[in-house]
Amino acid sequence: MTFKVNLIILYKKLFNMLKAIVEESEMEKIDRKLLRDNAISLLLAGRDTISSGLSWFFWLVSTHPFVEAKILEEIRANFITNEENWLITSRLENLNKLVYLHGALCEALRLFPPVPFEHKSAVKSDILPSGHRVNANTMGIYSLYSMGRMEQIWGEDCLEFKPERWISEKGSIIHIPSYKFIAFNAGPRSCLGKNITFIQMKIVAIALLCNFQFEVVEGHNNVYPCVSIILHMKHGLKVKVTKRGIN
Repeated sequence: MTFKVNLIILYKKLFNMLKAIVEESEMEKIDRKLLRDNAISLLLAGRDTISSGLSWFFWLVSTHPFVEAKILEEIRANFITNEENWLITSRLENLNKLVYLHGALCEALRLFPPVPFEHKSAVKSDILPSGHRVNANTMGIYSLYSMGRMEQIWGEDCLEFKPERWISEKGSIIHIPSYKFIAFNAGPRSCLGKNITFIQMKIVAIALLCNFQFEVVEGHNNVYPCVSIILHMKHGLKVKVTKRGIN
């Protein structure tokens, strides 16, 4: 509790969202609509999407024991220390060493992108690479969920959960262009919170996997997406949680 209180006090000293927006926009008077839009963006982009992505991640990991074992092995080798609060005191650089965990998270986001479909509107007339003509103000909708499962894009094993596809022979993360791995949008519209999202997801994944084992409840086979703006599980995820420690 002391740590939490001190962290909140430190955060308040370091950052003030209202002050930052006013200074950056150089407004003399606060634009309430701007503040509202920023607040809504933070709530929508940083809450439901991450919880959705983590739900699918834990389901995939719990149903792929080999992947879970590799993640735990990597955490043991690169992250855990003898300190009591090793997760809190660890440096950000330690997270970058968890290459396999990063690959597993990317693979979960590829198969189950938190935002399953998007739309774009043409500012002016244009011709797509396919040769199709698009008129000004034409709205196009594309499915991130489908694109993450297309054989033409990801190969014959596109439906398999394989964190290895994100890791090079040298053991580093393979850079996948944003227009291929589109879970965070692409180009000038790429998600500004991509890096912080990975940090949050890694910390939650480490904290839970190091302390608990998740096993899908027997008979709970109806795990599939709910058609919505956010890709939640239609019937949730029923799991049996067992305490464990991997120090």
